Formats: sequence, C-alpha cells, structure tokens
Amino acid sequence: MDNTGLDRRQVLLTFTGLLLAMLLASLDQTIVSTALPTIVGDLGGLDQLSWVVTAYLLGATVSMPLWGRISDLYGRKSLFQAAIVVFLAGSALSGAAQSLGELIGFRALQGLGAGGLMTLAMAIVGEIISPRERGRYQGYIQMVFVLASVAGPLLGGVFVDHLSWRWVFYLNVPIGALAFGVITAALQLPVRRTRAPIDYLGGALLAAGLTSLLLVTTWGGQRYAWTSAEILGLGAAAVALLAAFIVQERRAAEPILPLRLFRDPVFDIVAAVLFLTTLAFFAAIVFMPVFLQVVTGASATDSGLLLLPLLLAVTTSTALSGRVISKTGRYKVFPVTGLALMALGLLLLSGMDESTSQASASMRLIVFGAGFGMVSQVLIIAIHNAVDRRDLGITTASANLFRSLGGSVGVAVFGAIFASRLDTGVDAGSLQARPETLHAMSATAQQGVAEAVAHALQTVFLAAAPVAALALLVVLFLREVPLRGQKPAPRPKEAARAAA
Repeated sequence: MDNTGLDRRQVLLTFTGLLLAMLLASLDQTIVSTALPTIVGDLGGLDQLSWVVTAYLLGATVSMPLWGRISDLYGRKSLFQAAIVVFLAGSALSGAAQSLGELIGFRALQGLGAGGLMTLAMAIVGEIISPRERGRYQGYIQMVFVLASVAGPLLGGVFVDHLSWRWVFYLNVPIGALAFGVITAALQLPVRRTRAPIDYLGGALLAAGLTSLLLVTTWGGQRYAWTSAEILGLGAAAVALLAAFIVQERRAAEPILPLRLFRDPVFDIVAAVLFLTTLAFFAAIVFMPVFLQVVTGASATDSGLLLLPLLLAVTTSTALSGRVISKTGRYKVFPVTGLALMALGLLLLSGMDESTSQASASMRLIVFGAGFGMVSQVLIIAIHNAVDRRDLGITTASANLFRSLGGSVGVAVFGAIFASRLDTGVDAGSLQARPETLHAMSATAQQGVAEAVAHALQTVFLAAAPVAALALLVVLFLREVPLRGQKPAPRPKEAARAAA
C-alpha cells in the first residue's frame, strides 16, 4: 500500500486507466496525419490542412500550465475526469464535422482536453507510486508513447481505407469511456482546498499571445501579405501580450511559468533546443504522408506502413542512447550527433521529387528518425540532472511547454510554406480531391498534381533543415554536468526510461 492509501490492485487499475488516457492524447498527435489528404478531399480547404494538427497542439499547449496549477490547488481526480469529458466531446464533434472550419474548432476543443490528460496523468503517477518504484512504471509510460507513435499513422490509414476518416476520432469515445470508468472506480486521492490564487490572468495572456503568434505564422504571406495591417497588428498583439505575460508572472504569487527557471543556463538551452527540434520534427511527421499518398500513389494504409522506418528508428536510437548514458554518465554527444543527423535527413528529404520511390523515401526517413531519437530524451536527462529536486516537476512541465509550442509553430509555419508554394498552374479542384480520386485521373493530370505537391514539399523540408542546424548550434553551448547518483539508485536511468 502506498502513501495515498491505495492497495496494489487499486494502483494497477488506476495506472491502467492513466495509460489509456495517455494513449488517447498521444495517439491523436499522429493518427490524423495519414487521414489528412482524405479529410481535405471530403471537406476542402487544402490551404488550411495544417490547422487540423495545429489547433490540437495549440489547445494542448496553452492549457497544460492551467490544468497542472489548478490540480495542485484543488486535487486531481475530478479535474482528470473533466479533462476526459472535454477530450471525448471534442473527439465526437470532430468525427461529425461537416466543414474544415468546424473540424479545426473541434480539434482545438479536443486539444484542451488532451492538455489535461497528459499533465494530470503524469502528476497522478507521481502521487500514487512511490519514488522507488516510479522508474519501472515510467518504462510502461514510454512504451505507450512509442506504441502511439508507431500505431497512429497506421491506424489512421486503415480507418481511411476500410471505414471512414471519421473513425479516427470516433475511436476515442469507447477507449475514453473505459478510462473514465476505471479512474472513477479505482482512484482515491485527497481533495485539496487552498487559498493560493490561480494565475488565470497569466494563463489567459499566455494563450492569447501564443494564438496571435500562430496566426502570424499561418496567415503571413498566404491569406494576408506580411506587411498588411492584419499581420502587423497580430504581430504587435503577440509582442504586447507576451510582454504583459512576463510582467504578470513577475508579480503573481503562484506564476504559471516561474521566471526564475530562466536564470539556469541549462534550462534555457534545453528549452530552446526542444522548441527547435520539435518544430523540425513536425515537418516530417505531418507532411510525409501527403508526399507518400499524393506523389508516390500510396494508399492511406501503405503510407502509415512506410512511416514505420522513421518511428522504429526513433525508438531504437532512444533506447540505445539511454543505455549508453546510464553506463557512461556522458550525454552531450547524443543531441549533437542527433541534430546533425536530423539536418542531414531533412536535406535528403528535400531532394525528393515525383520520381522518388516509396522505398527511397522510407530510407531517408531512417536517417532523420535516428537523429531525432537521440535528442529529446537526453535533454530531459540533462535538465533533471541540473535542477534542484524540488523544481523537477515545474522544470519538466515548463520544458514540455516549449516542446509543445515547437510542434504548434512548426505545423503552422510549414503548413503556410506548403500552401504558398503549391503550383498555381495546377487546377485547384485537383489539389482538393481525395487521393483515390487523384489516382483515377488521367496520367497527365496525376503527373501535374504530383509535381506541384512534390515541389511544395521540397521547400518545406529545405526550410526545416536550417532549423535543425540552428538547434545543433545552440546545443553546442550546453554545459555537460556530471550525472548525479550513478551508483545508488541512479536518477538518470529513471529519466532515460521516462524519455519524453
């Protein structure tokens, strides 16, 4: 029995419910990717394709700090149940969407719930499982993330080919209901009530500032000219809102994002590199299914299978680097090597055109994936090792915020680049068609569409390569602090298993 009064059976049941919830939240980051071409074919709006992913990531990113802070003050069980309900409502509405605008709005709602699922699930694990046993349970959590990364694109493709893209979202409902039932029956946590104020103003300023920033990156040069009043106004609003957020955090009794964290150079470098790394990663994970389906003619299911080399390379390099670090205590070499491989992989991807084979595309993804797997996990180890134990939770949550923000900005920026570079000489109706409709067109029409999309994606991948190179330059300044606790109960091993 642990310090919450739960016996082993209750702990295992609760942990199962938490794993189901984390599976849902992590799965929905990748399962949509292989369905995007078909969704656009049904609902239209190719130029807004990236917002189907961006809205989800933005909703999750801006809500994470609030979910965590409110649960610290008022308890986690009821709030976790509320997060499941919000997520399931967004899922059901997304599946029923009749326009791309509706889908984007419902995905944002789904993302708000996902922010709570991820934040609160990790917090509850820390509350019901003792530190001595937590490392073993973190290994199961890592397996869920890997499973979601590998299974997401494949499941999305299977649903599109054999059912409907709407089942990508409907699938969440029975799994989420099961998680809700398990948590309701098994989890028993004390309900806390404190008088500490919640920094709602800080949360609102952060959400508004980030949203304004995302709109600038998405609409700039596409819907509005970069020098238009709309873009300049949004840019000014983003600067003003984020400046006001900093002022608010300085005076808030319980800030959403404590500014004292930024006085630690290790935190600053890790936050910046996580932001840039995730930004570059989403160029590949979101837009490769588009290349595989539209340019190479792969089915949705096949495009998911063709992404497996990327995801397996990520998993393998993550596991191997973690083992080496736990034995040697040295870690800086891995993000340096990994970011170099990511930049090289993106350059290789930018060389693809309409004549590139599916096998060749998958092989290039291996280089990129092997590099990515050496970065995020190692940076979490570095930041855990550098900060005081009392700051582990705050620091990890804040680092995850920058990682989520990188994903949001990345999808928006590369989506804007993709839309702006589409060859306007190709019939717009062809670009909006479902993949199977494209495959039924004449060879000349298919060739024109394939060339247009391949040309646009070359620019996307070429633009992402310097982002990875910039991350490489930044990580060179990371100070390698000797890992603590190598012999007795080594914390870095726990961090490696909990790779994020």
